[in-house]
Amino acid sequence: MKRLLKTVTILMGASALAVSAFAMDAQAQTRAVNLIPSPTDADGQITLGDLFEGAGTAANIVVGRRSGPSAVLDAAQVQIAARRAGLDWANTAGIRRIIVREGAPLAVQSAMASAPARAGAMVEALTFTRSLSAGEVVQPEDVMWTQVQAHLAPVSGPQDAAEIIGLSARRPLRAGQAVNARDLASPQVIARNDMVEVLYQDNGIELTITGRAQRNATMGDTVSILNLQSNRTIEAVAVAPGRAIAGPAARMMRSPSTRSNQYAAR
Repeated sequence: MKRLLKTVTILMGASALAVSAFAMDAQAQTRAVNLIPSPTDADGQITLGDLFEGAGTAANIVVGRRSGPSAVLDAAQVQIAARRAGLDWANTAGIRRIIVREGAPLAVQSAMASAPARAGAMVEALTFTRSLSAGEVVQPEDVMWTQVQAHLAPVSGPQDAAEIIGLSARRPLRAGQAVNARDLASPQVIARNDMVEVLYQDNGIELTITGRAQRNATMGDTVSILNLQSNRTIEAVAVAPGRAIAGPAARMMRSPSTRSNQYAAR
């Protein structure tokens, strides 16, 4: 019996060492990489080298294709493809989609960026590919990077298309116009006097009422809802067209600007 126990102990120890060695070997074969800010590709084939700095031998692996001025990739799928190629992208920022636009390789862009600006010089700026009416929501295909005269590029222009996709136009915007963050806002999901369904959540308890919105609200805005049965006003957070949430869960749904304003008021 003692001999059998000794044999089992030796085998278990050997197995543990094998698993540990395998884990160390797997870790050694992966390389931590960072996503390139505002990635571009020059030929319509999006590779790991187009997306990540220091992709090494995996740089030429194709993970997507671009047929228009830009392409949108699912970040989770890119992360899986990178892992299979031996690249470890932690995605600590929680990016859900990666927008890749047509453009020169990174080295060429850096050389262009380092050149001193001259009067009448052309610079690269994000522009609209079509005219938008007030209230229309910006889609990935609605913007592209083009060369414009330096004086036409807004100081507050976005550095990444992802910053403005999903926002709505505050006023009519024309095709070819450089994107200015001041012309865009979060899309309105609730209008004043709309009938709104409000969900209250707290410790597993869920209650639903329907009331009338007292003002317009965009996604994440706090909005007052009048309960027509009790004639009392409820503070809720807009989460979708005609829908809002109240209670402790609503605090996590507020827009960053709303939370900042509250902290500043304390």
